[in-house]
Amino acid sequence: MKPLSLRSHLLVLIVIVLAAVLLPLGMLSAKRTLEEVDELSDGRLAQSARTLEVLVGRIGVDQLRHQRAARLLVPSMSNHPQEVMVQGRTYESEVGFEVFDRDGTLLLATENLAQLPNTPAADGEFDDVVSDRHTWRVFTLIMEDEGITIRSGERYDSRHEITRALWVEHGLPTFLGLPLLAVLVGWAIRRGLRPLEMLARALSRREPGSREPIRLDHAPTELKPVVDALNGQIDRLESALARERRFSADVAHELRTPLASTMINLENAMASAQPHEAQAALEAARECLVSLARRTEQLLALARLEVGAASGPRSRIDLGELALEVVEELAPLIGRGGVELSIRALPENLIMEGYGVALGALLRNLLENAFRHVPAGGHVELSVTRDDDEAIIEVVDDGPGIPAERRASMFTRFQRGLDAQGEGYGLGLSIVQRAAELHAAKIQLLDADPGPGLRVVVTLALL
Repeated sequence: MKPLSLRSHLLVLIVIVLAAVLLPLGMLSAKRTLEEVDELSDGRLAQSARTLEVLVGRIGVDQLRHQRAARLLVPSMSNHPQEVMVQGRTYESEVGFEVFDRDGTLLLATENLAQLPNTPAADGEFDDVVSDRHTWRVFTLIMEDEGITIRSGERYDSRHEITRALWVEHGLPTFLGLPLLAVLVGWAIRRGLRPLEMLARALSRREPGSREPIRLDHAPTELKPVVDALNGQIDRLESALARERRFSADVAHELRTPLASTMINLENAMASAQPHEAQAALEAARECLVSLARRTEQLLALARLEVGAASGPRSRIDLGELALEVVEELAPLIGRGGVELSIRALPENLIMEGYGVALGALLRNLLENAFRHVPAGGHVELSVTRDDDEAIIEVVDDGPGIPAERRASMFTRFQRGLDAQGEGYGLGLSIVQRAAELHAAKIQLLDADPGPGLRVVVTLALL
């Protein structure tokens, strides 16, 4: 089944809401009007009986009995050719009356009520009486002093005609108006959704790779957040594409040399006739592959941090435990390099909310950078301390350090110190900086105190 368009969906919902409101209101109004008509009709019957009471009182009961045989029946008060017509409608109804004496003898009656049975009823009581397949609404009035009972009645046919007329008058406009309302609402929806069509056209006209923001003239207030969100998404997408392009360029740049060196060493090993020369070439190729693996690992770690893929949801992290895990992970590197590592302070329950992978990468790269830039026999010190609601991570080494004028540029990719030792690639501090940005942390490159060396201070907010 083909899904409804937004325009059709809105039209259906609005028509349903209108019908759900208008139809019950119309029915309630018609019901209330019919109740009012019944009350007015009953009031008219009572008024007719009261009028007849006055006439009977003036004529006198004896005279009525004397003239009963001669003038028992009077013409009915309805369905005459001479009915009063007003604007094409008849306003005379099927109304009649009966007059009985104390013995129940009929003294006077209209033709239409002459055969209506004399059912006992209390004074001032309304009753429904069936006669000759018709139902009558009868009002009874008793003149106690004269012993006269007056009954005025109206056939329900008359009321049914009024009922039908009222239903037509109340229902017809609603049933005719709903389709008209649907047409008008459809037009209003089309006009109201025109800005969405303009937005769709603006998006379809955009050139691939365009960085221009989307602009809609006279955009409605409700659509501005959508346009802003689209522009924000376009900016983020462009940033992601730029990162991908930069990462591809970095990979091509950084992996070209170790791959070329590996190929050369392998070719030398294959071409060498001397076993010791071939062995040396294979060892050199192995070192190139180790260098390649290390460089690839750092590039991927930096890429993951840049797109936030490594961060995941924030969680509670104990910085002391995390630091010990990183130190254990780097134990083989520490042992091979001949560099001493000392841990000055690792307090317990130093809890913060953050990204464990990113903070681990921060600590790991700070320590690796220190080990790779400190000569054999050097010393590296790690401390994690609390200062009010902040955690301070310090990594201090006694290596050559970084001149003050070069420290700002050291966070740029592939930027290495002048006296770097080992196989560093200038990516470590870039990874540290990105991990710090994810946690709104502050990084400082300072002189070691006392003596030469570098002191890196990272300040993080605690819970």
